Amino acid sequence: MARIAPSLLSADFARLGDEVRDVIAAGADLIHFDVMDNHYVPNLTVGPLVCEAIKPHSSVPIDVHLMVKPVDRIVPDFAKAGASIISFHPEASEHIDRTLSLIRDQGCKAGLVFNPATPLAWLDHVMDKVDLILIMSVNPGFGGQSFIASALPKIAEARRRIDASGRDIWLEVDGGVKADNIAAVAKAGADTFVAGSAVFGEKDRKAAMAKLRGALAGAR
Repeated sequence: MARIAPSLLSADFARLGDEVRDVIAAGADLIHFDVMDNHYVPNLTVGPLVCEAIKPHSSVPIDVHLMVKPVDRIVPDFAKAGASIISFHPEASEHIDRTLSLIRDQGCKAGLVFNPATPLAWLDHVMDKVDLILIMSVNPGFGGQSFIASALPKIAEARRRIDASGRDIWLEVDGGVKADNIAAVAKAGADTFVAGSAVFGEKDRKAAMAKLRGALAGAR
């Protein structure tokens, strides 16, 4: 199953509730919620209160991507605010196994995020606690960046690890995903696709989603 997760980072922040309802009506499977702290990454975005505010407008899971350090303190706040999935970067936790357990103990799916230069070796001892692996195909911090092609072999390696584990782990890709490269991302092994400007940057979100779905169909 291919899941498309429009990223709120590219939405109109003055009307987030309307934006969330609009992309869900257009066929979004998830809402991707980017949290940046101007510390781990050089940008500042939104926190748990905004997640709580959009929750009543979302009939699909909210996929929270934490680009914050330290991470443990904020996890329970996002779980309480309505997150279904909470992902974090291994560099942002002193004890990755503990953070993954913390997320799952809060009733959320737990994800581990890999920057372009972060090795997948972090997964070696925690595959039993990971529900989602997120491969960044840009450096985190800003929307609208171009896809880094070297992410493709990394996605393929993550897929091999997932298949070898025998577990139902989602493989998500975030950064520069558009209709002209989403098929290559899918062929590399991804099943969940974060799309920011490719959806929110278009006036007709339904047509934008259909274009992405059509490109994905060509990857099968």
